[in-house]
Amino acid sequence: MGTTLTRTHRLLCAAVAGSLMFLAAGCSDDTRKEPPDVYVTGDKLCGGRAVTKDAAKALQVITGDTRFAASGKYSTVADAAEELTRETMSSAYERGDICRIYPDAPVNELRIRWELDNVILEGPPHPQFTVLPMGEEAGAAHDKAYVTFVCGQKDQPDSSPDHISAWAQATGRPTEPEGDERPLKNAYATLAHSFALALAKELNCDDNGGLKPEPALIPAT
Repeated sequence: MGTTLTRTHRLLCAAVAGSLMFLAAGCSDDTRKEPPDVYVTGDKLCGGRAVTKDAAKALQVITGDTRFAASGKYSTVADAAEELTRETMSSAYERGDICRIYPDAPVNELRIRWELDNVILEGPPHPQFTVLPMGEEAGAAHDKAYVTFVCGQKDQPDSSPDHISAWAQATGRPTEPEGDERPLKNAYATLAHSFALALAKELNCDDNGGLKPEPALIPAT
């Protein structure tokens, strides 16, 4: 079984102490130390093209921000697809990061990850998820969402398809919102759909893994 390599982006590292003293720090892989002047809009995150306009709006609903710490060079959908391609040849189950999203507040970090699971169980993994009619399976909660799609290769029609999920989730323990949770559920589902579709396209999945260009946010009956 292949070993998942979690990609974290490397940072420019420097700190200014006082008004006269400049201290150079060693470079770190901790993305939470991203200098505050290296910020981009949502559509530039994770290699670009992975965050649709709707997903960028969803990020604003989740975080309250429109600018985020720039993603690392290797924190892209293309890199995730390359890793996934290696794993599908040797694994029945594996997972890894696509990228981490760092807004200013109130969410400390959003984790975007992929999951390969060729032993799919029916139904959402936990009753907290609202089931949505996207791909093979999809679910949304107030702090996370996932979209699973079937990836068959166009040039290998007789091969067994892979079951791949894109997850968008807050780290830590986000406070459960008071009142209607639907705006947050819809936002996380939109973000997960955006990355699932980007992965399906990058992997050249037949019919984009059965994913539509727009997320389906009306709960399944």
